[in-house]
Amino acid sequence: MSDIQDATERKQDKAILALLTEPTVEAAARSIDSAPATLWRWSQQPEFKARLRDARRAVVEGAIGRLQQAATEAVDTLRRNLTCGTPSVEVRAAAVILDQAVKAVELFDVVERVEQLEARLEATNGAGGRP
Repeated sequence: MSDIQDATERKQDKAILALLTEPTVEAAARSIDSAPATLWRWSQQPEFKARLRDARRAVVEGAIGRLQQAATEAVDTLRRNLTCGTPSVEVRAAAVILDQAVKAVELFDVVERVEQLEARLEATNGAGGRP
């Protein structure tokens, strides 16, 4: 890779970080001393798009991990409030727990149904059937 390509890739890495941390494209461009048009032009390139998408996915996955860690504490708080001695708080905690439990069951059911449909589609396609 040439020095120019290396420099461009380093600048694009900085742009990706800026796009993830700055509130606007303009602010991201300013933070890396580039024009917004440059970021727009890069965003039209498939390789840059893919790298930005991967970086965004990594940020979201990190946030989801943090939410999952906090979920344990949230459940502990709800459980503690089930017996806190204030009836309105206890009822609200119970309602939230039940609501989330029902949603979880529904989600698991949907996932199972999707997996079954995918298996049927794969079996049909593998047997010479039409998609």
